Amino acid sequence: MSPEDLFNLDFCTLDALIAAHGATQPRHTALAQNDEGLDYGGLNARLDRIAAALQRDGVGKGGVAAICATTSIAYATAFLGTLRAGAAVAPLAPSSTPESLADMLADCGAGIVFLDAGVAQLLAPVADRITARRVSLDGSPAGQPLEDWLAPAGRLPTPVEIGPGDPFNIIYSSGTTGTPKGIVQPHGMRWSQFRRVVFDRDSVTLVSTPLYSNTTLVSFLPTLAVGGTAVLMAKFDAAAFLALAARHRATHAMLVPVQYRRIMARPDFDTYDLSSFRLKFSTSAPFAAELKADVLKRWPGGLVEYYGMTEGGGTCMLLAHEYPGKLHTVGRPVPGHDIRLIDDEGREVPPGEAGEVVGRSAAMMAGYHNQPDKTRAAEWLSPEGFRYIRTGDVGRFDADGFLTLLDRKKDMIISGGFNIYPSDLEAELAAHPAVLESAVLGVPSEAWGETPVAYVVVRPEATVEAEALKAFANARLGKTQRLADVLIVDSLPRSAIGKILKRELREAYGAGGAR
Repeated sequence: MSPEDLFNLDFCTLDALIAAHGATQPRHTALAQNDEGLDYGGLNARLDRIAAALQRDGVGKGGVAAICATTSIAYATAFLGTLRAGAAVAPLAPSSTPESLADMLADCGAGIVFLDAGVAQLLAPVADRITARRVSLDGSPAGQPLEDWLAPAGRLPTPVEIGPGDPFNIIYSSGTTGTPKGIVQPHGMRWSQFRRVVFDRDSVTLVSTPLYSNTTLVSFLPTLAVGGTAVLMAKFDAAAFLALAARHRATHAMLVPVQYRRIMARPDFDTYDLSSFRLKFSTSAPFAAELKADVLKRWPGGLVEYYGMTEGGGTCMLLAHEYPGKLHTVGRPVPGHDIRLIDDEGREVPPGEAGEVVGRSAAMMAGYHNQPDKTRAAEWLSPEGFRYIRTGDVGRFDADGFLTLLDRKKDMIISGGFNIYPSDLEAELAAHPAVLESAVLGVPSEAWGETPVAYVVVRPEATVEAEALKAFANARLGKTQRLADVLIVDSLPRSAIGKILKRELREAYGAGGAR
């Protein structure tokens, strides 16, 4: 069947779409990075060899292959080849701590882990806990080199029947201490995203966020589903991004707000030819209205902001170029997405009032891997008995149906597009013998959007410097979690019932933000 025919079906897999593109446009570039490229014919053949090797090693339907490496063409093919084998993909963040990576590999039950030299070095302290077979994506001694591990050219995998409810990937909520929650996204959830078509075969999507992030996948995967081209960046750099966009005549890009800020702040921004852009996207973190306005003014093409969760549920979309008067909002629910607001007792709030955002759609996680209690805690059942996903965010709809986010019920920090949970950082500080208690909160940062800082109360008998505490905690945390500042105080402000008032601490830190 042609790709067009497949898109007319009620359900289709990404793998079937890629195979169709391999047959109908074999010479069209699918993946590009630096001076390398892989067309759809080559991609299709590569996926056969990867899938056949995975099945040979016992990783097929019901199995899991993990990937933990820097973005590369090899990474992308390992991801897609795993799907062809019928297995689920567990993309893991290289910025995680060694202990967290070992926990996630054990939790997902990966039979194979694709990795590179940097990750192998990171895993050295926990090497005895890694039971998955290692395959090296960069040819290093991190594992068996990919080229040696592959099935022979021409070897075909055993066909696998995949349904909408079968797991597509397991995305872990963050690289935090302890085991993060594994969000199981089924094939049906991804299919619903592919059908929200904003790409076509002529699309050139510049991918500058890591492939382990759902932020990346919601633009990377649909690009391939329709037969477009994905240009990969191993690491984001504003100048390199602009140069690549001009060179490849990029039409689409998904960027987090911090990336937009860094790009727009470049004094040479206006010297790059960005006239090929059709749409730019943003998600994962609060996007300041004034920054959106600057992007609209100086960067050709439309701007779309998505608000949603990796867990799925309800998604809002702001077509900023069509509604310049609504830049302070995250837009309206996309068609087919039902978003409601509820109070602390789980009752829907009256129109115009604020409440926690819950959502329902075809794009919903199956649940948290091996954590049914946390899955239930993340759900809300409507009076009609329908399942919704809770966001923990508080918002209010205006008279036009646009959602404004007011606060986060939970104290999660979003730094550079990554989620940081204060309780994880507070737990590491508590491990220091001089620390009595601490409160970690997010403060504004020009570099990251938000960055974590800590207020610490020291035990009466102890003496310790703030910089020493900062170094102690940061040595135990993942790269994306590290504290920007530590302040030692005599006590923490509390409410009448003893709750720490982080809002007061945030205000005390100052509106100027962190370093």
